[in-house]
Amino acid sequence: MSPSGRRGNGARKRPGGAPGHEYSGIPAWIMAMAAIGALFVLLPLAAMVAKVNWPQFIPLVTSDASFTALGLSLRTAAASTVLCVLLGVPLAMVLARGHFRGQSLLRSFVLLPLVLPPVVGGIALLYTFGRQGLLGRTLDVAGIQIAFSTTAVVLAQAFVALPFLVVSLEGALRSAGGRYEAVAATLGARPTTVFRRVTVPLVLPGLASGAVLSFARSLGEFGATLTFAGSLQGVTRTLPLEIYLQRETDADAAVALSLLLVAVAVIVVGLAYRRPAPSRTRSAARAEHAA
Repeated sequence: MSPSGRRGNGARKRPGGAPGHEYSGIPAWIMAMAAIGALFVLLPLAAMVAKVNWPQFIPLVTSDASFTALGLSLRTAAASTVLCVLLGVPLAMVLARGHFRGQSLLRSFVLLPLVLPPVVGGIALLYTFGRQGLLGRTLDVAGIQIAFSTTAVVLAQAFVALPFLVVSLEGALRSAGGRYEAVAATLGARPTTVFRRVTVPLVLPGLASGAVLSFARSLGEFGATLTFAGSLQGVTRTLPLEIYLQRETDADAAVALSLLLVAVAVIVVGLAYRRPAPSRTRSAARAEHAA
């Protein structure tokens, strides 16, 4: 056999393994820790599934209170996601492309809800938009009351979900770079045209991922909603609040609704990631064509 043939056979064989398989490069102890991490997430879900009262599952999740809470959760989560996109895209652009004093401080404040207890966020919103709050007094004079309304639910959800979109989109903007935007600007495109025709197509996968994460976070929001919006059935009582209340009176209903919330979250994330995101090359090609 020729030396080249021997080299070819050696290249296809991974060290310590069978030929024909690529070397993963993952040590066995890391695989073991990964398995433990997966079990740490899956076992509580399995325990919850085991506790479901299956003969009563359908009646429990189709009750009027459950349907009302689920519908309110989906509507407010969708509205808060739109608000996150409207506010988060400009913030991510400024943080990724801007250069100014206080930029790091601004990023810290924008990302603060990631580590802030949600109940603290709810209190902050209450003292901002409540009737005696910083802006609430002026709004109250105008006949606008935000606290303890459906609008308060949307604001509370957006407050805790906004950083997820900003982090995802800022990372996508930094990875994409500014070369194509610079080319478009050199060719005479206005900044808004560059943003619409070049930047958005280039970072669309990152924007979609951030929006999905924001929606999922909004769907599960509890602490800020309870503090700022209360728990009024049909008005502010979202599915997490309904689960909390049912836990005190009907454990079977709480478990069934918890499983329903998990299922909805899995479906949302699964639909968003059912197809691989476009590669950077394809996105860049579209941006180059637009430029």
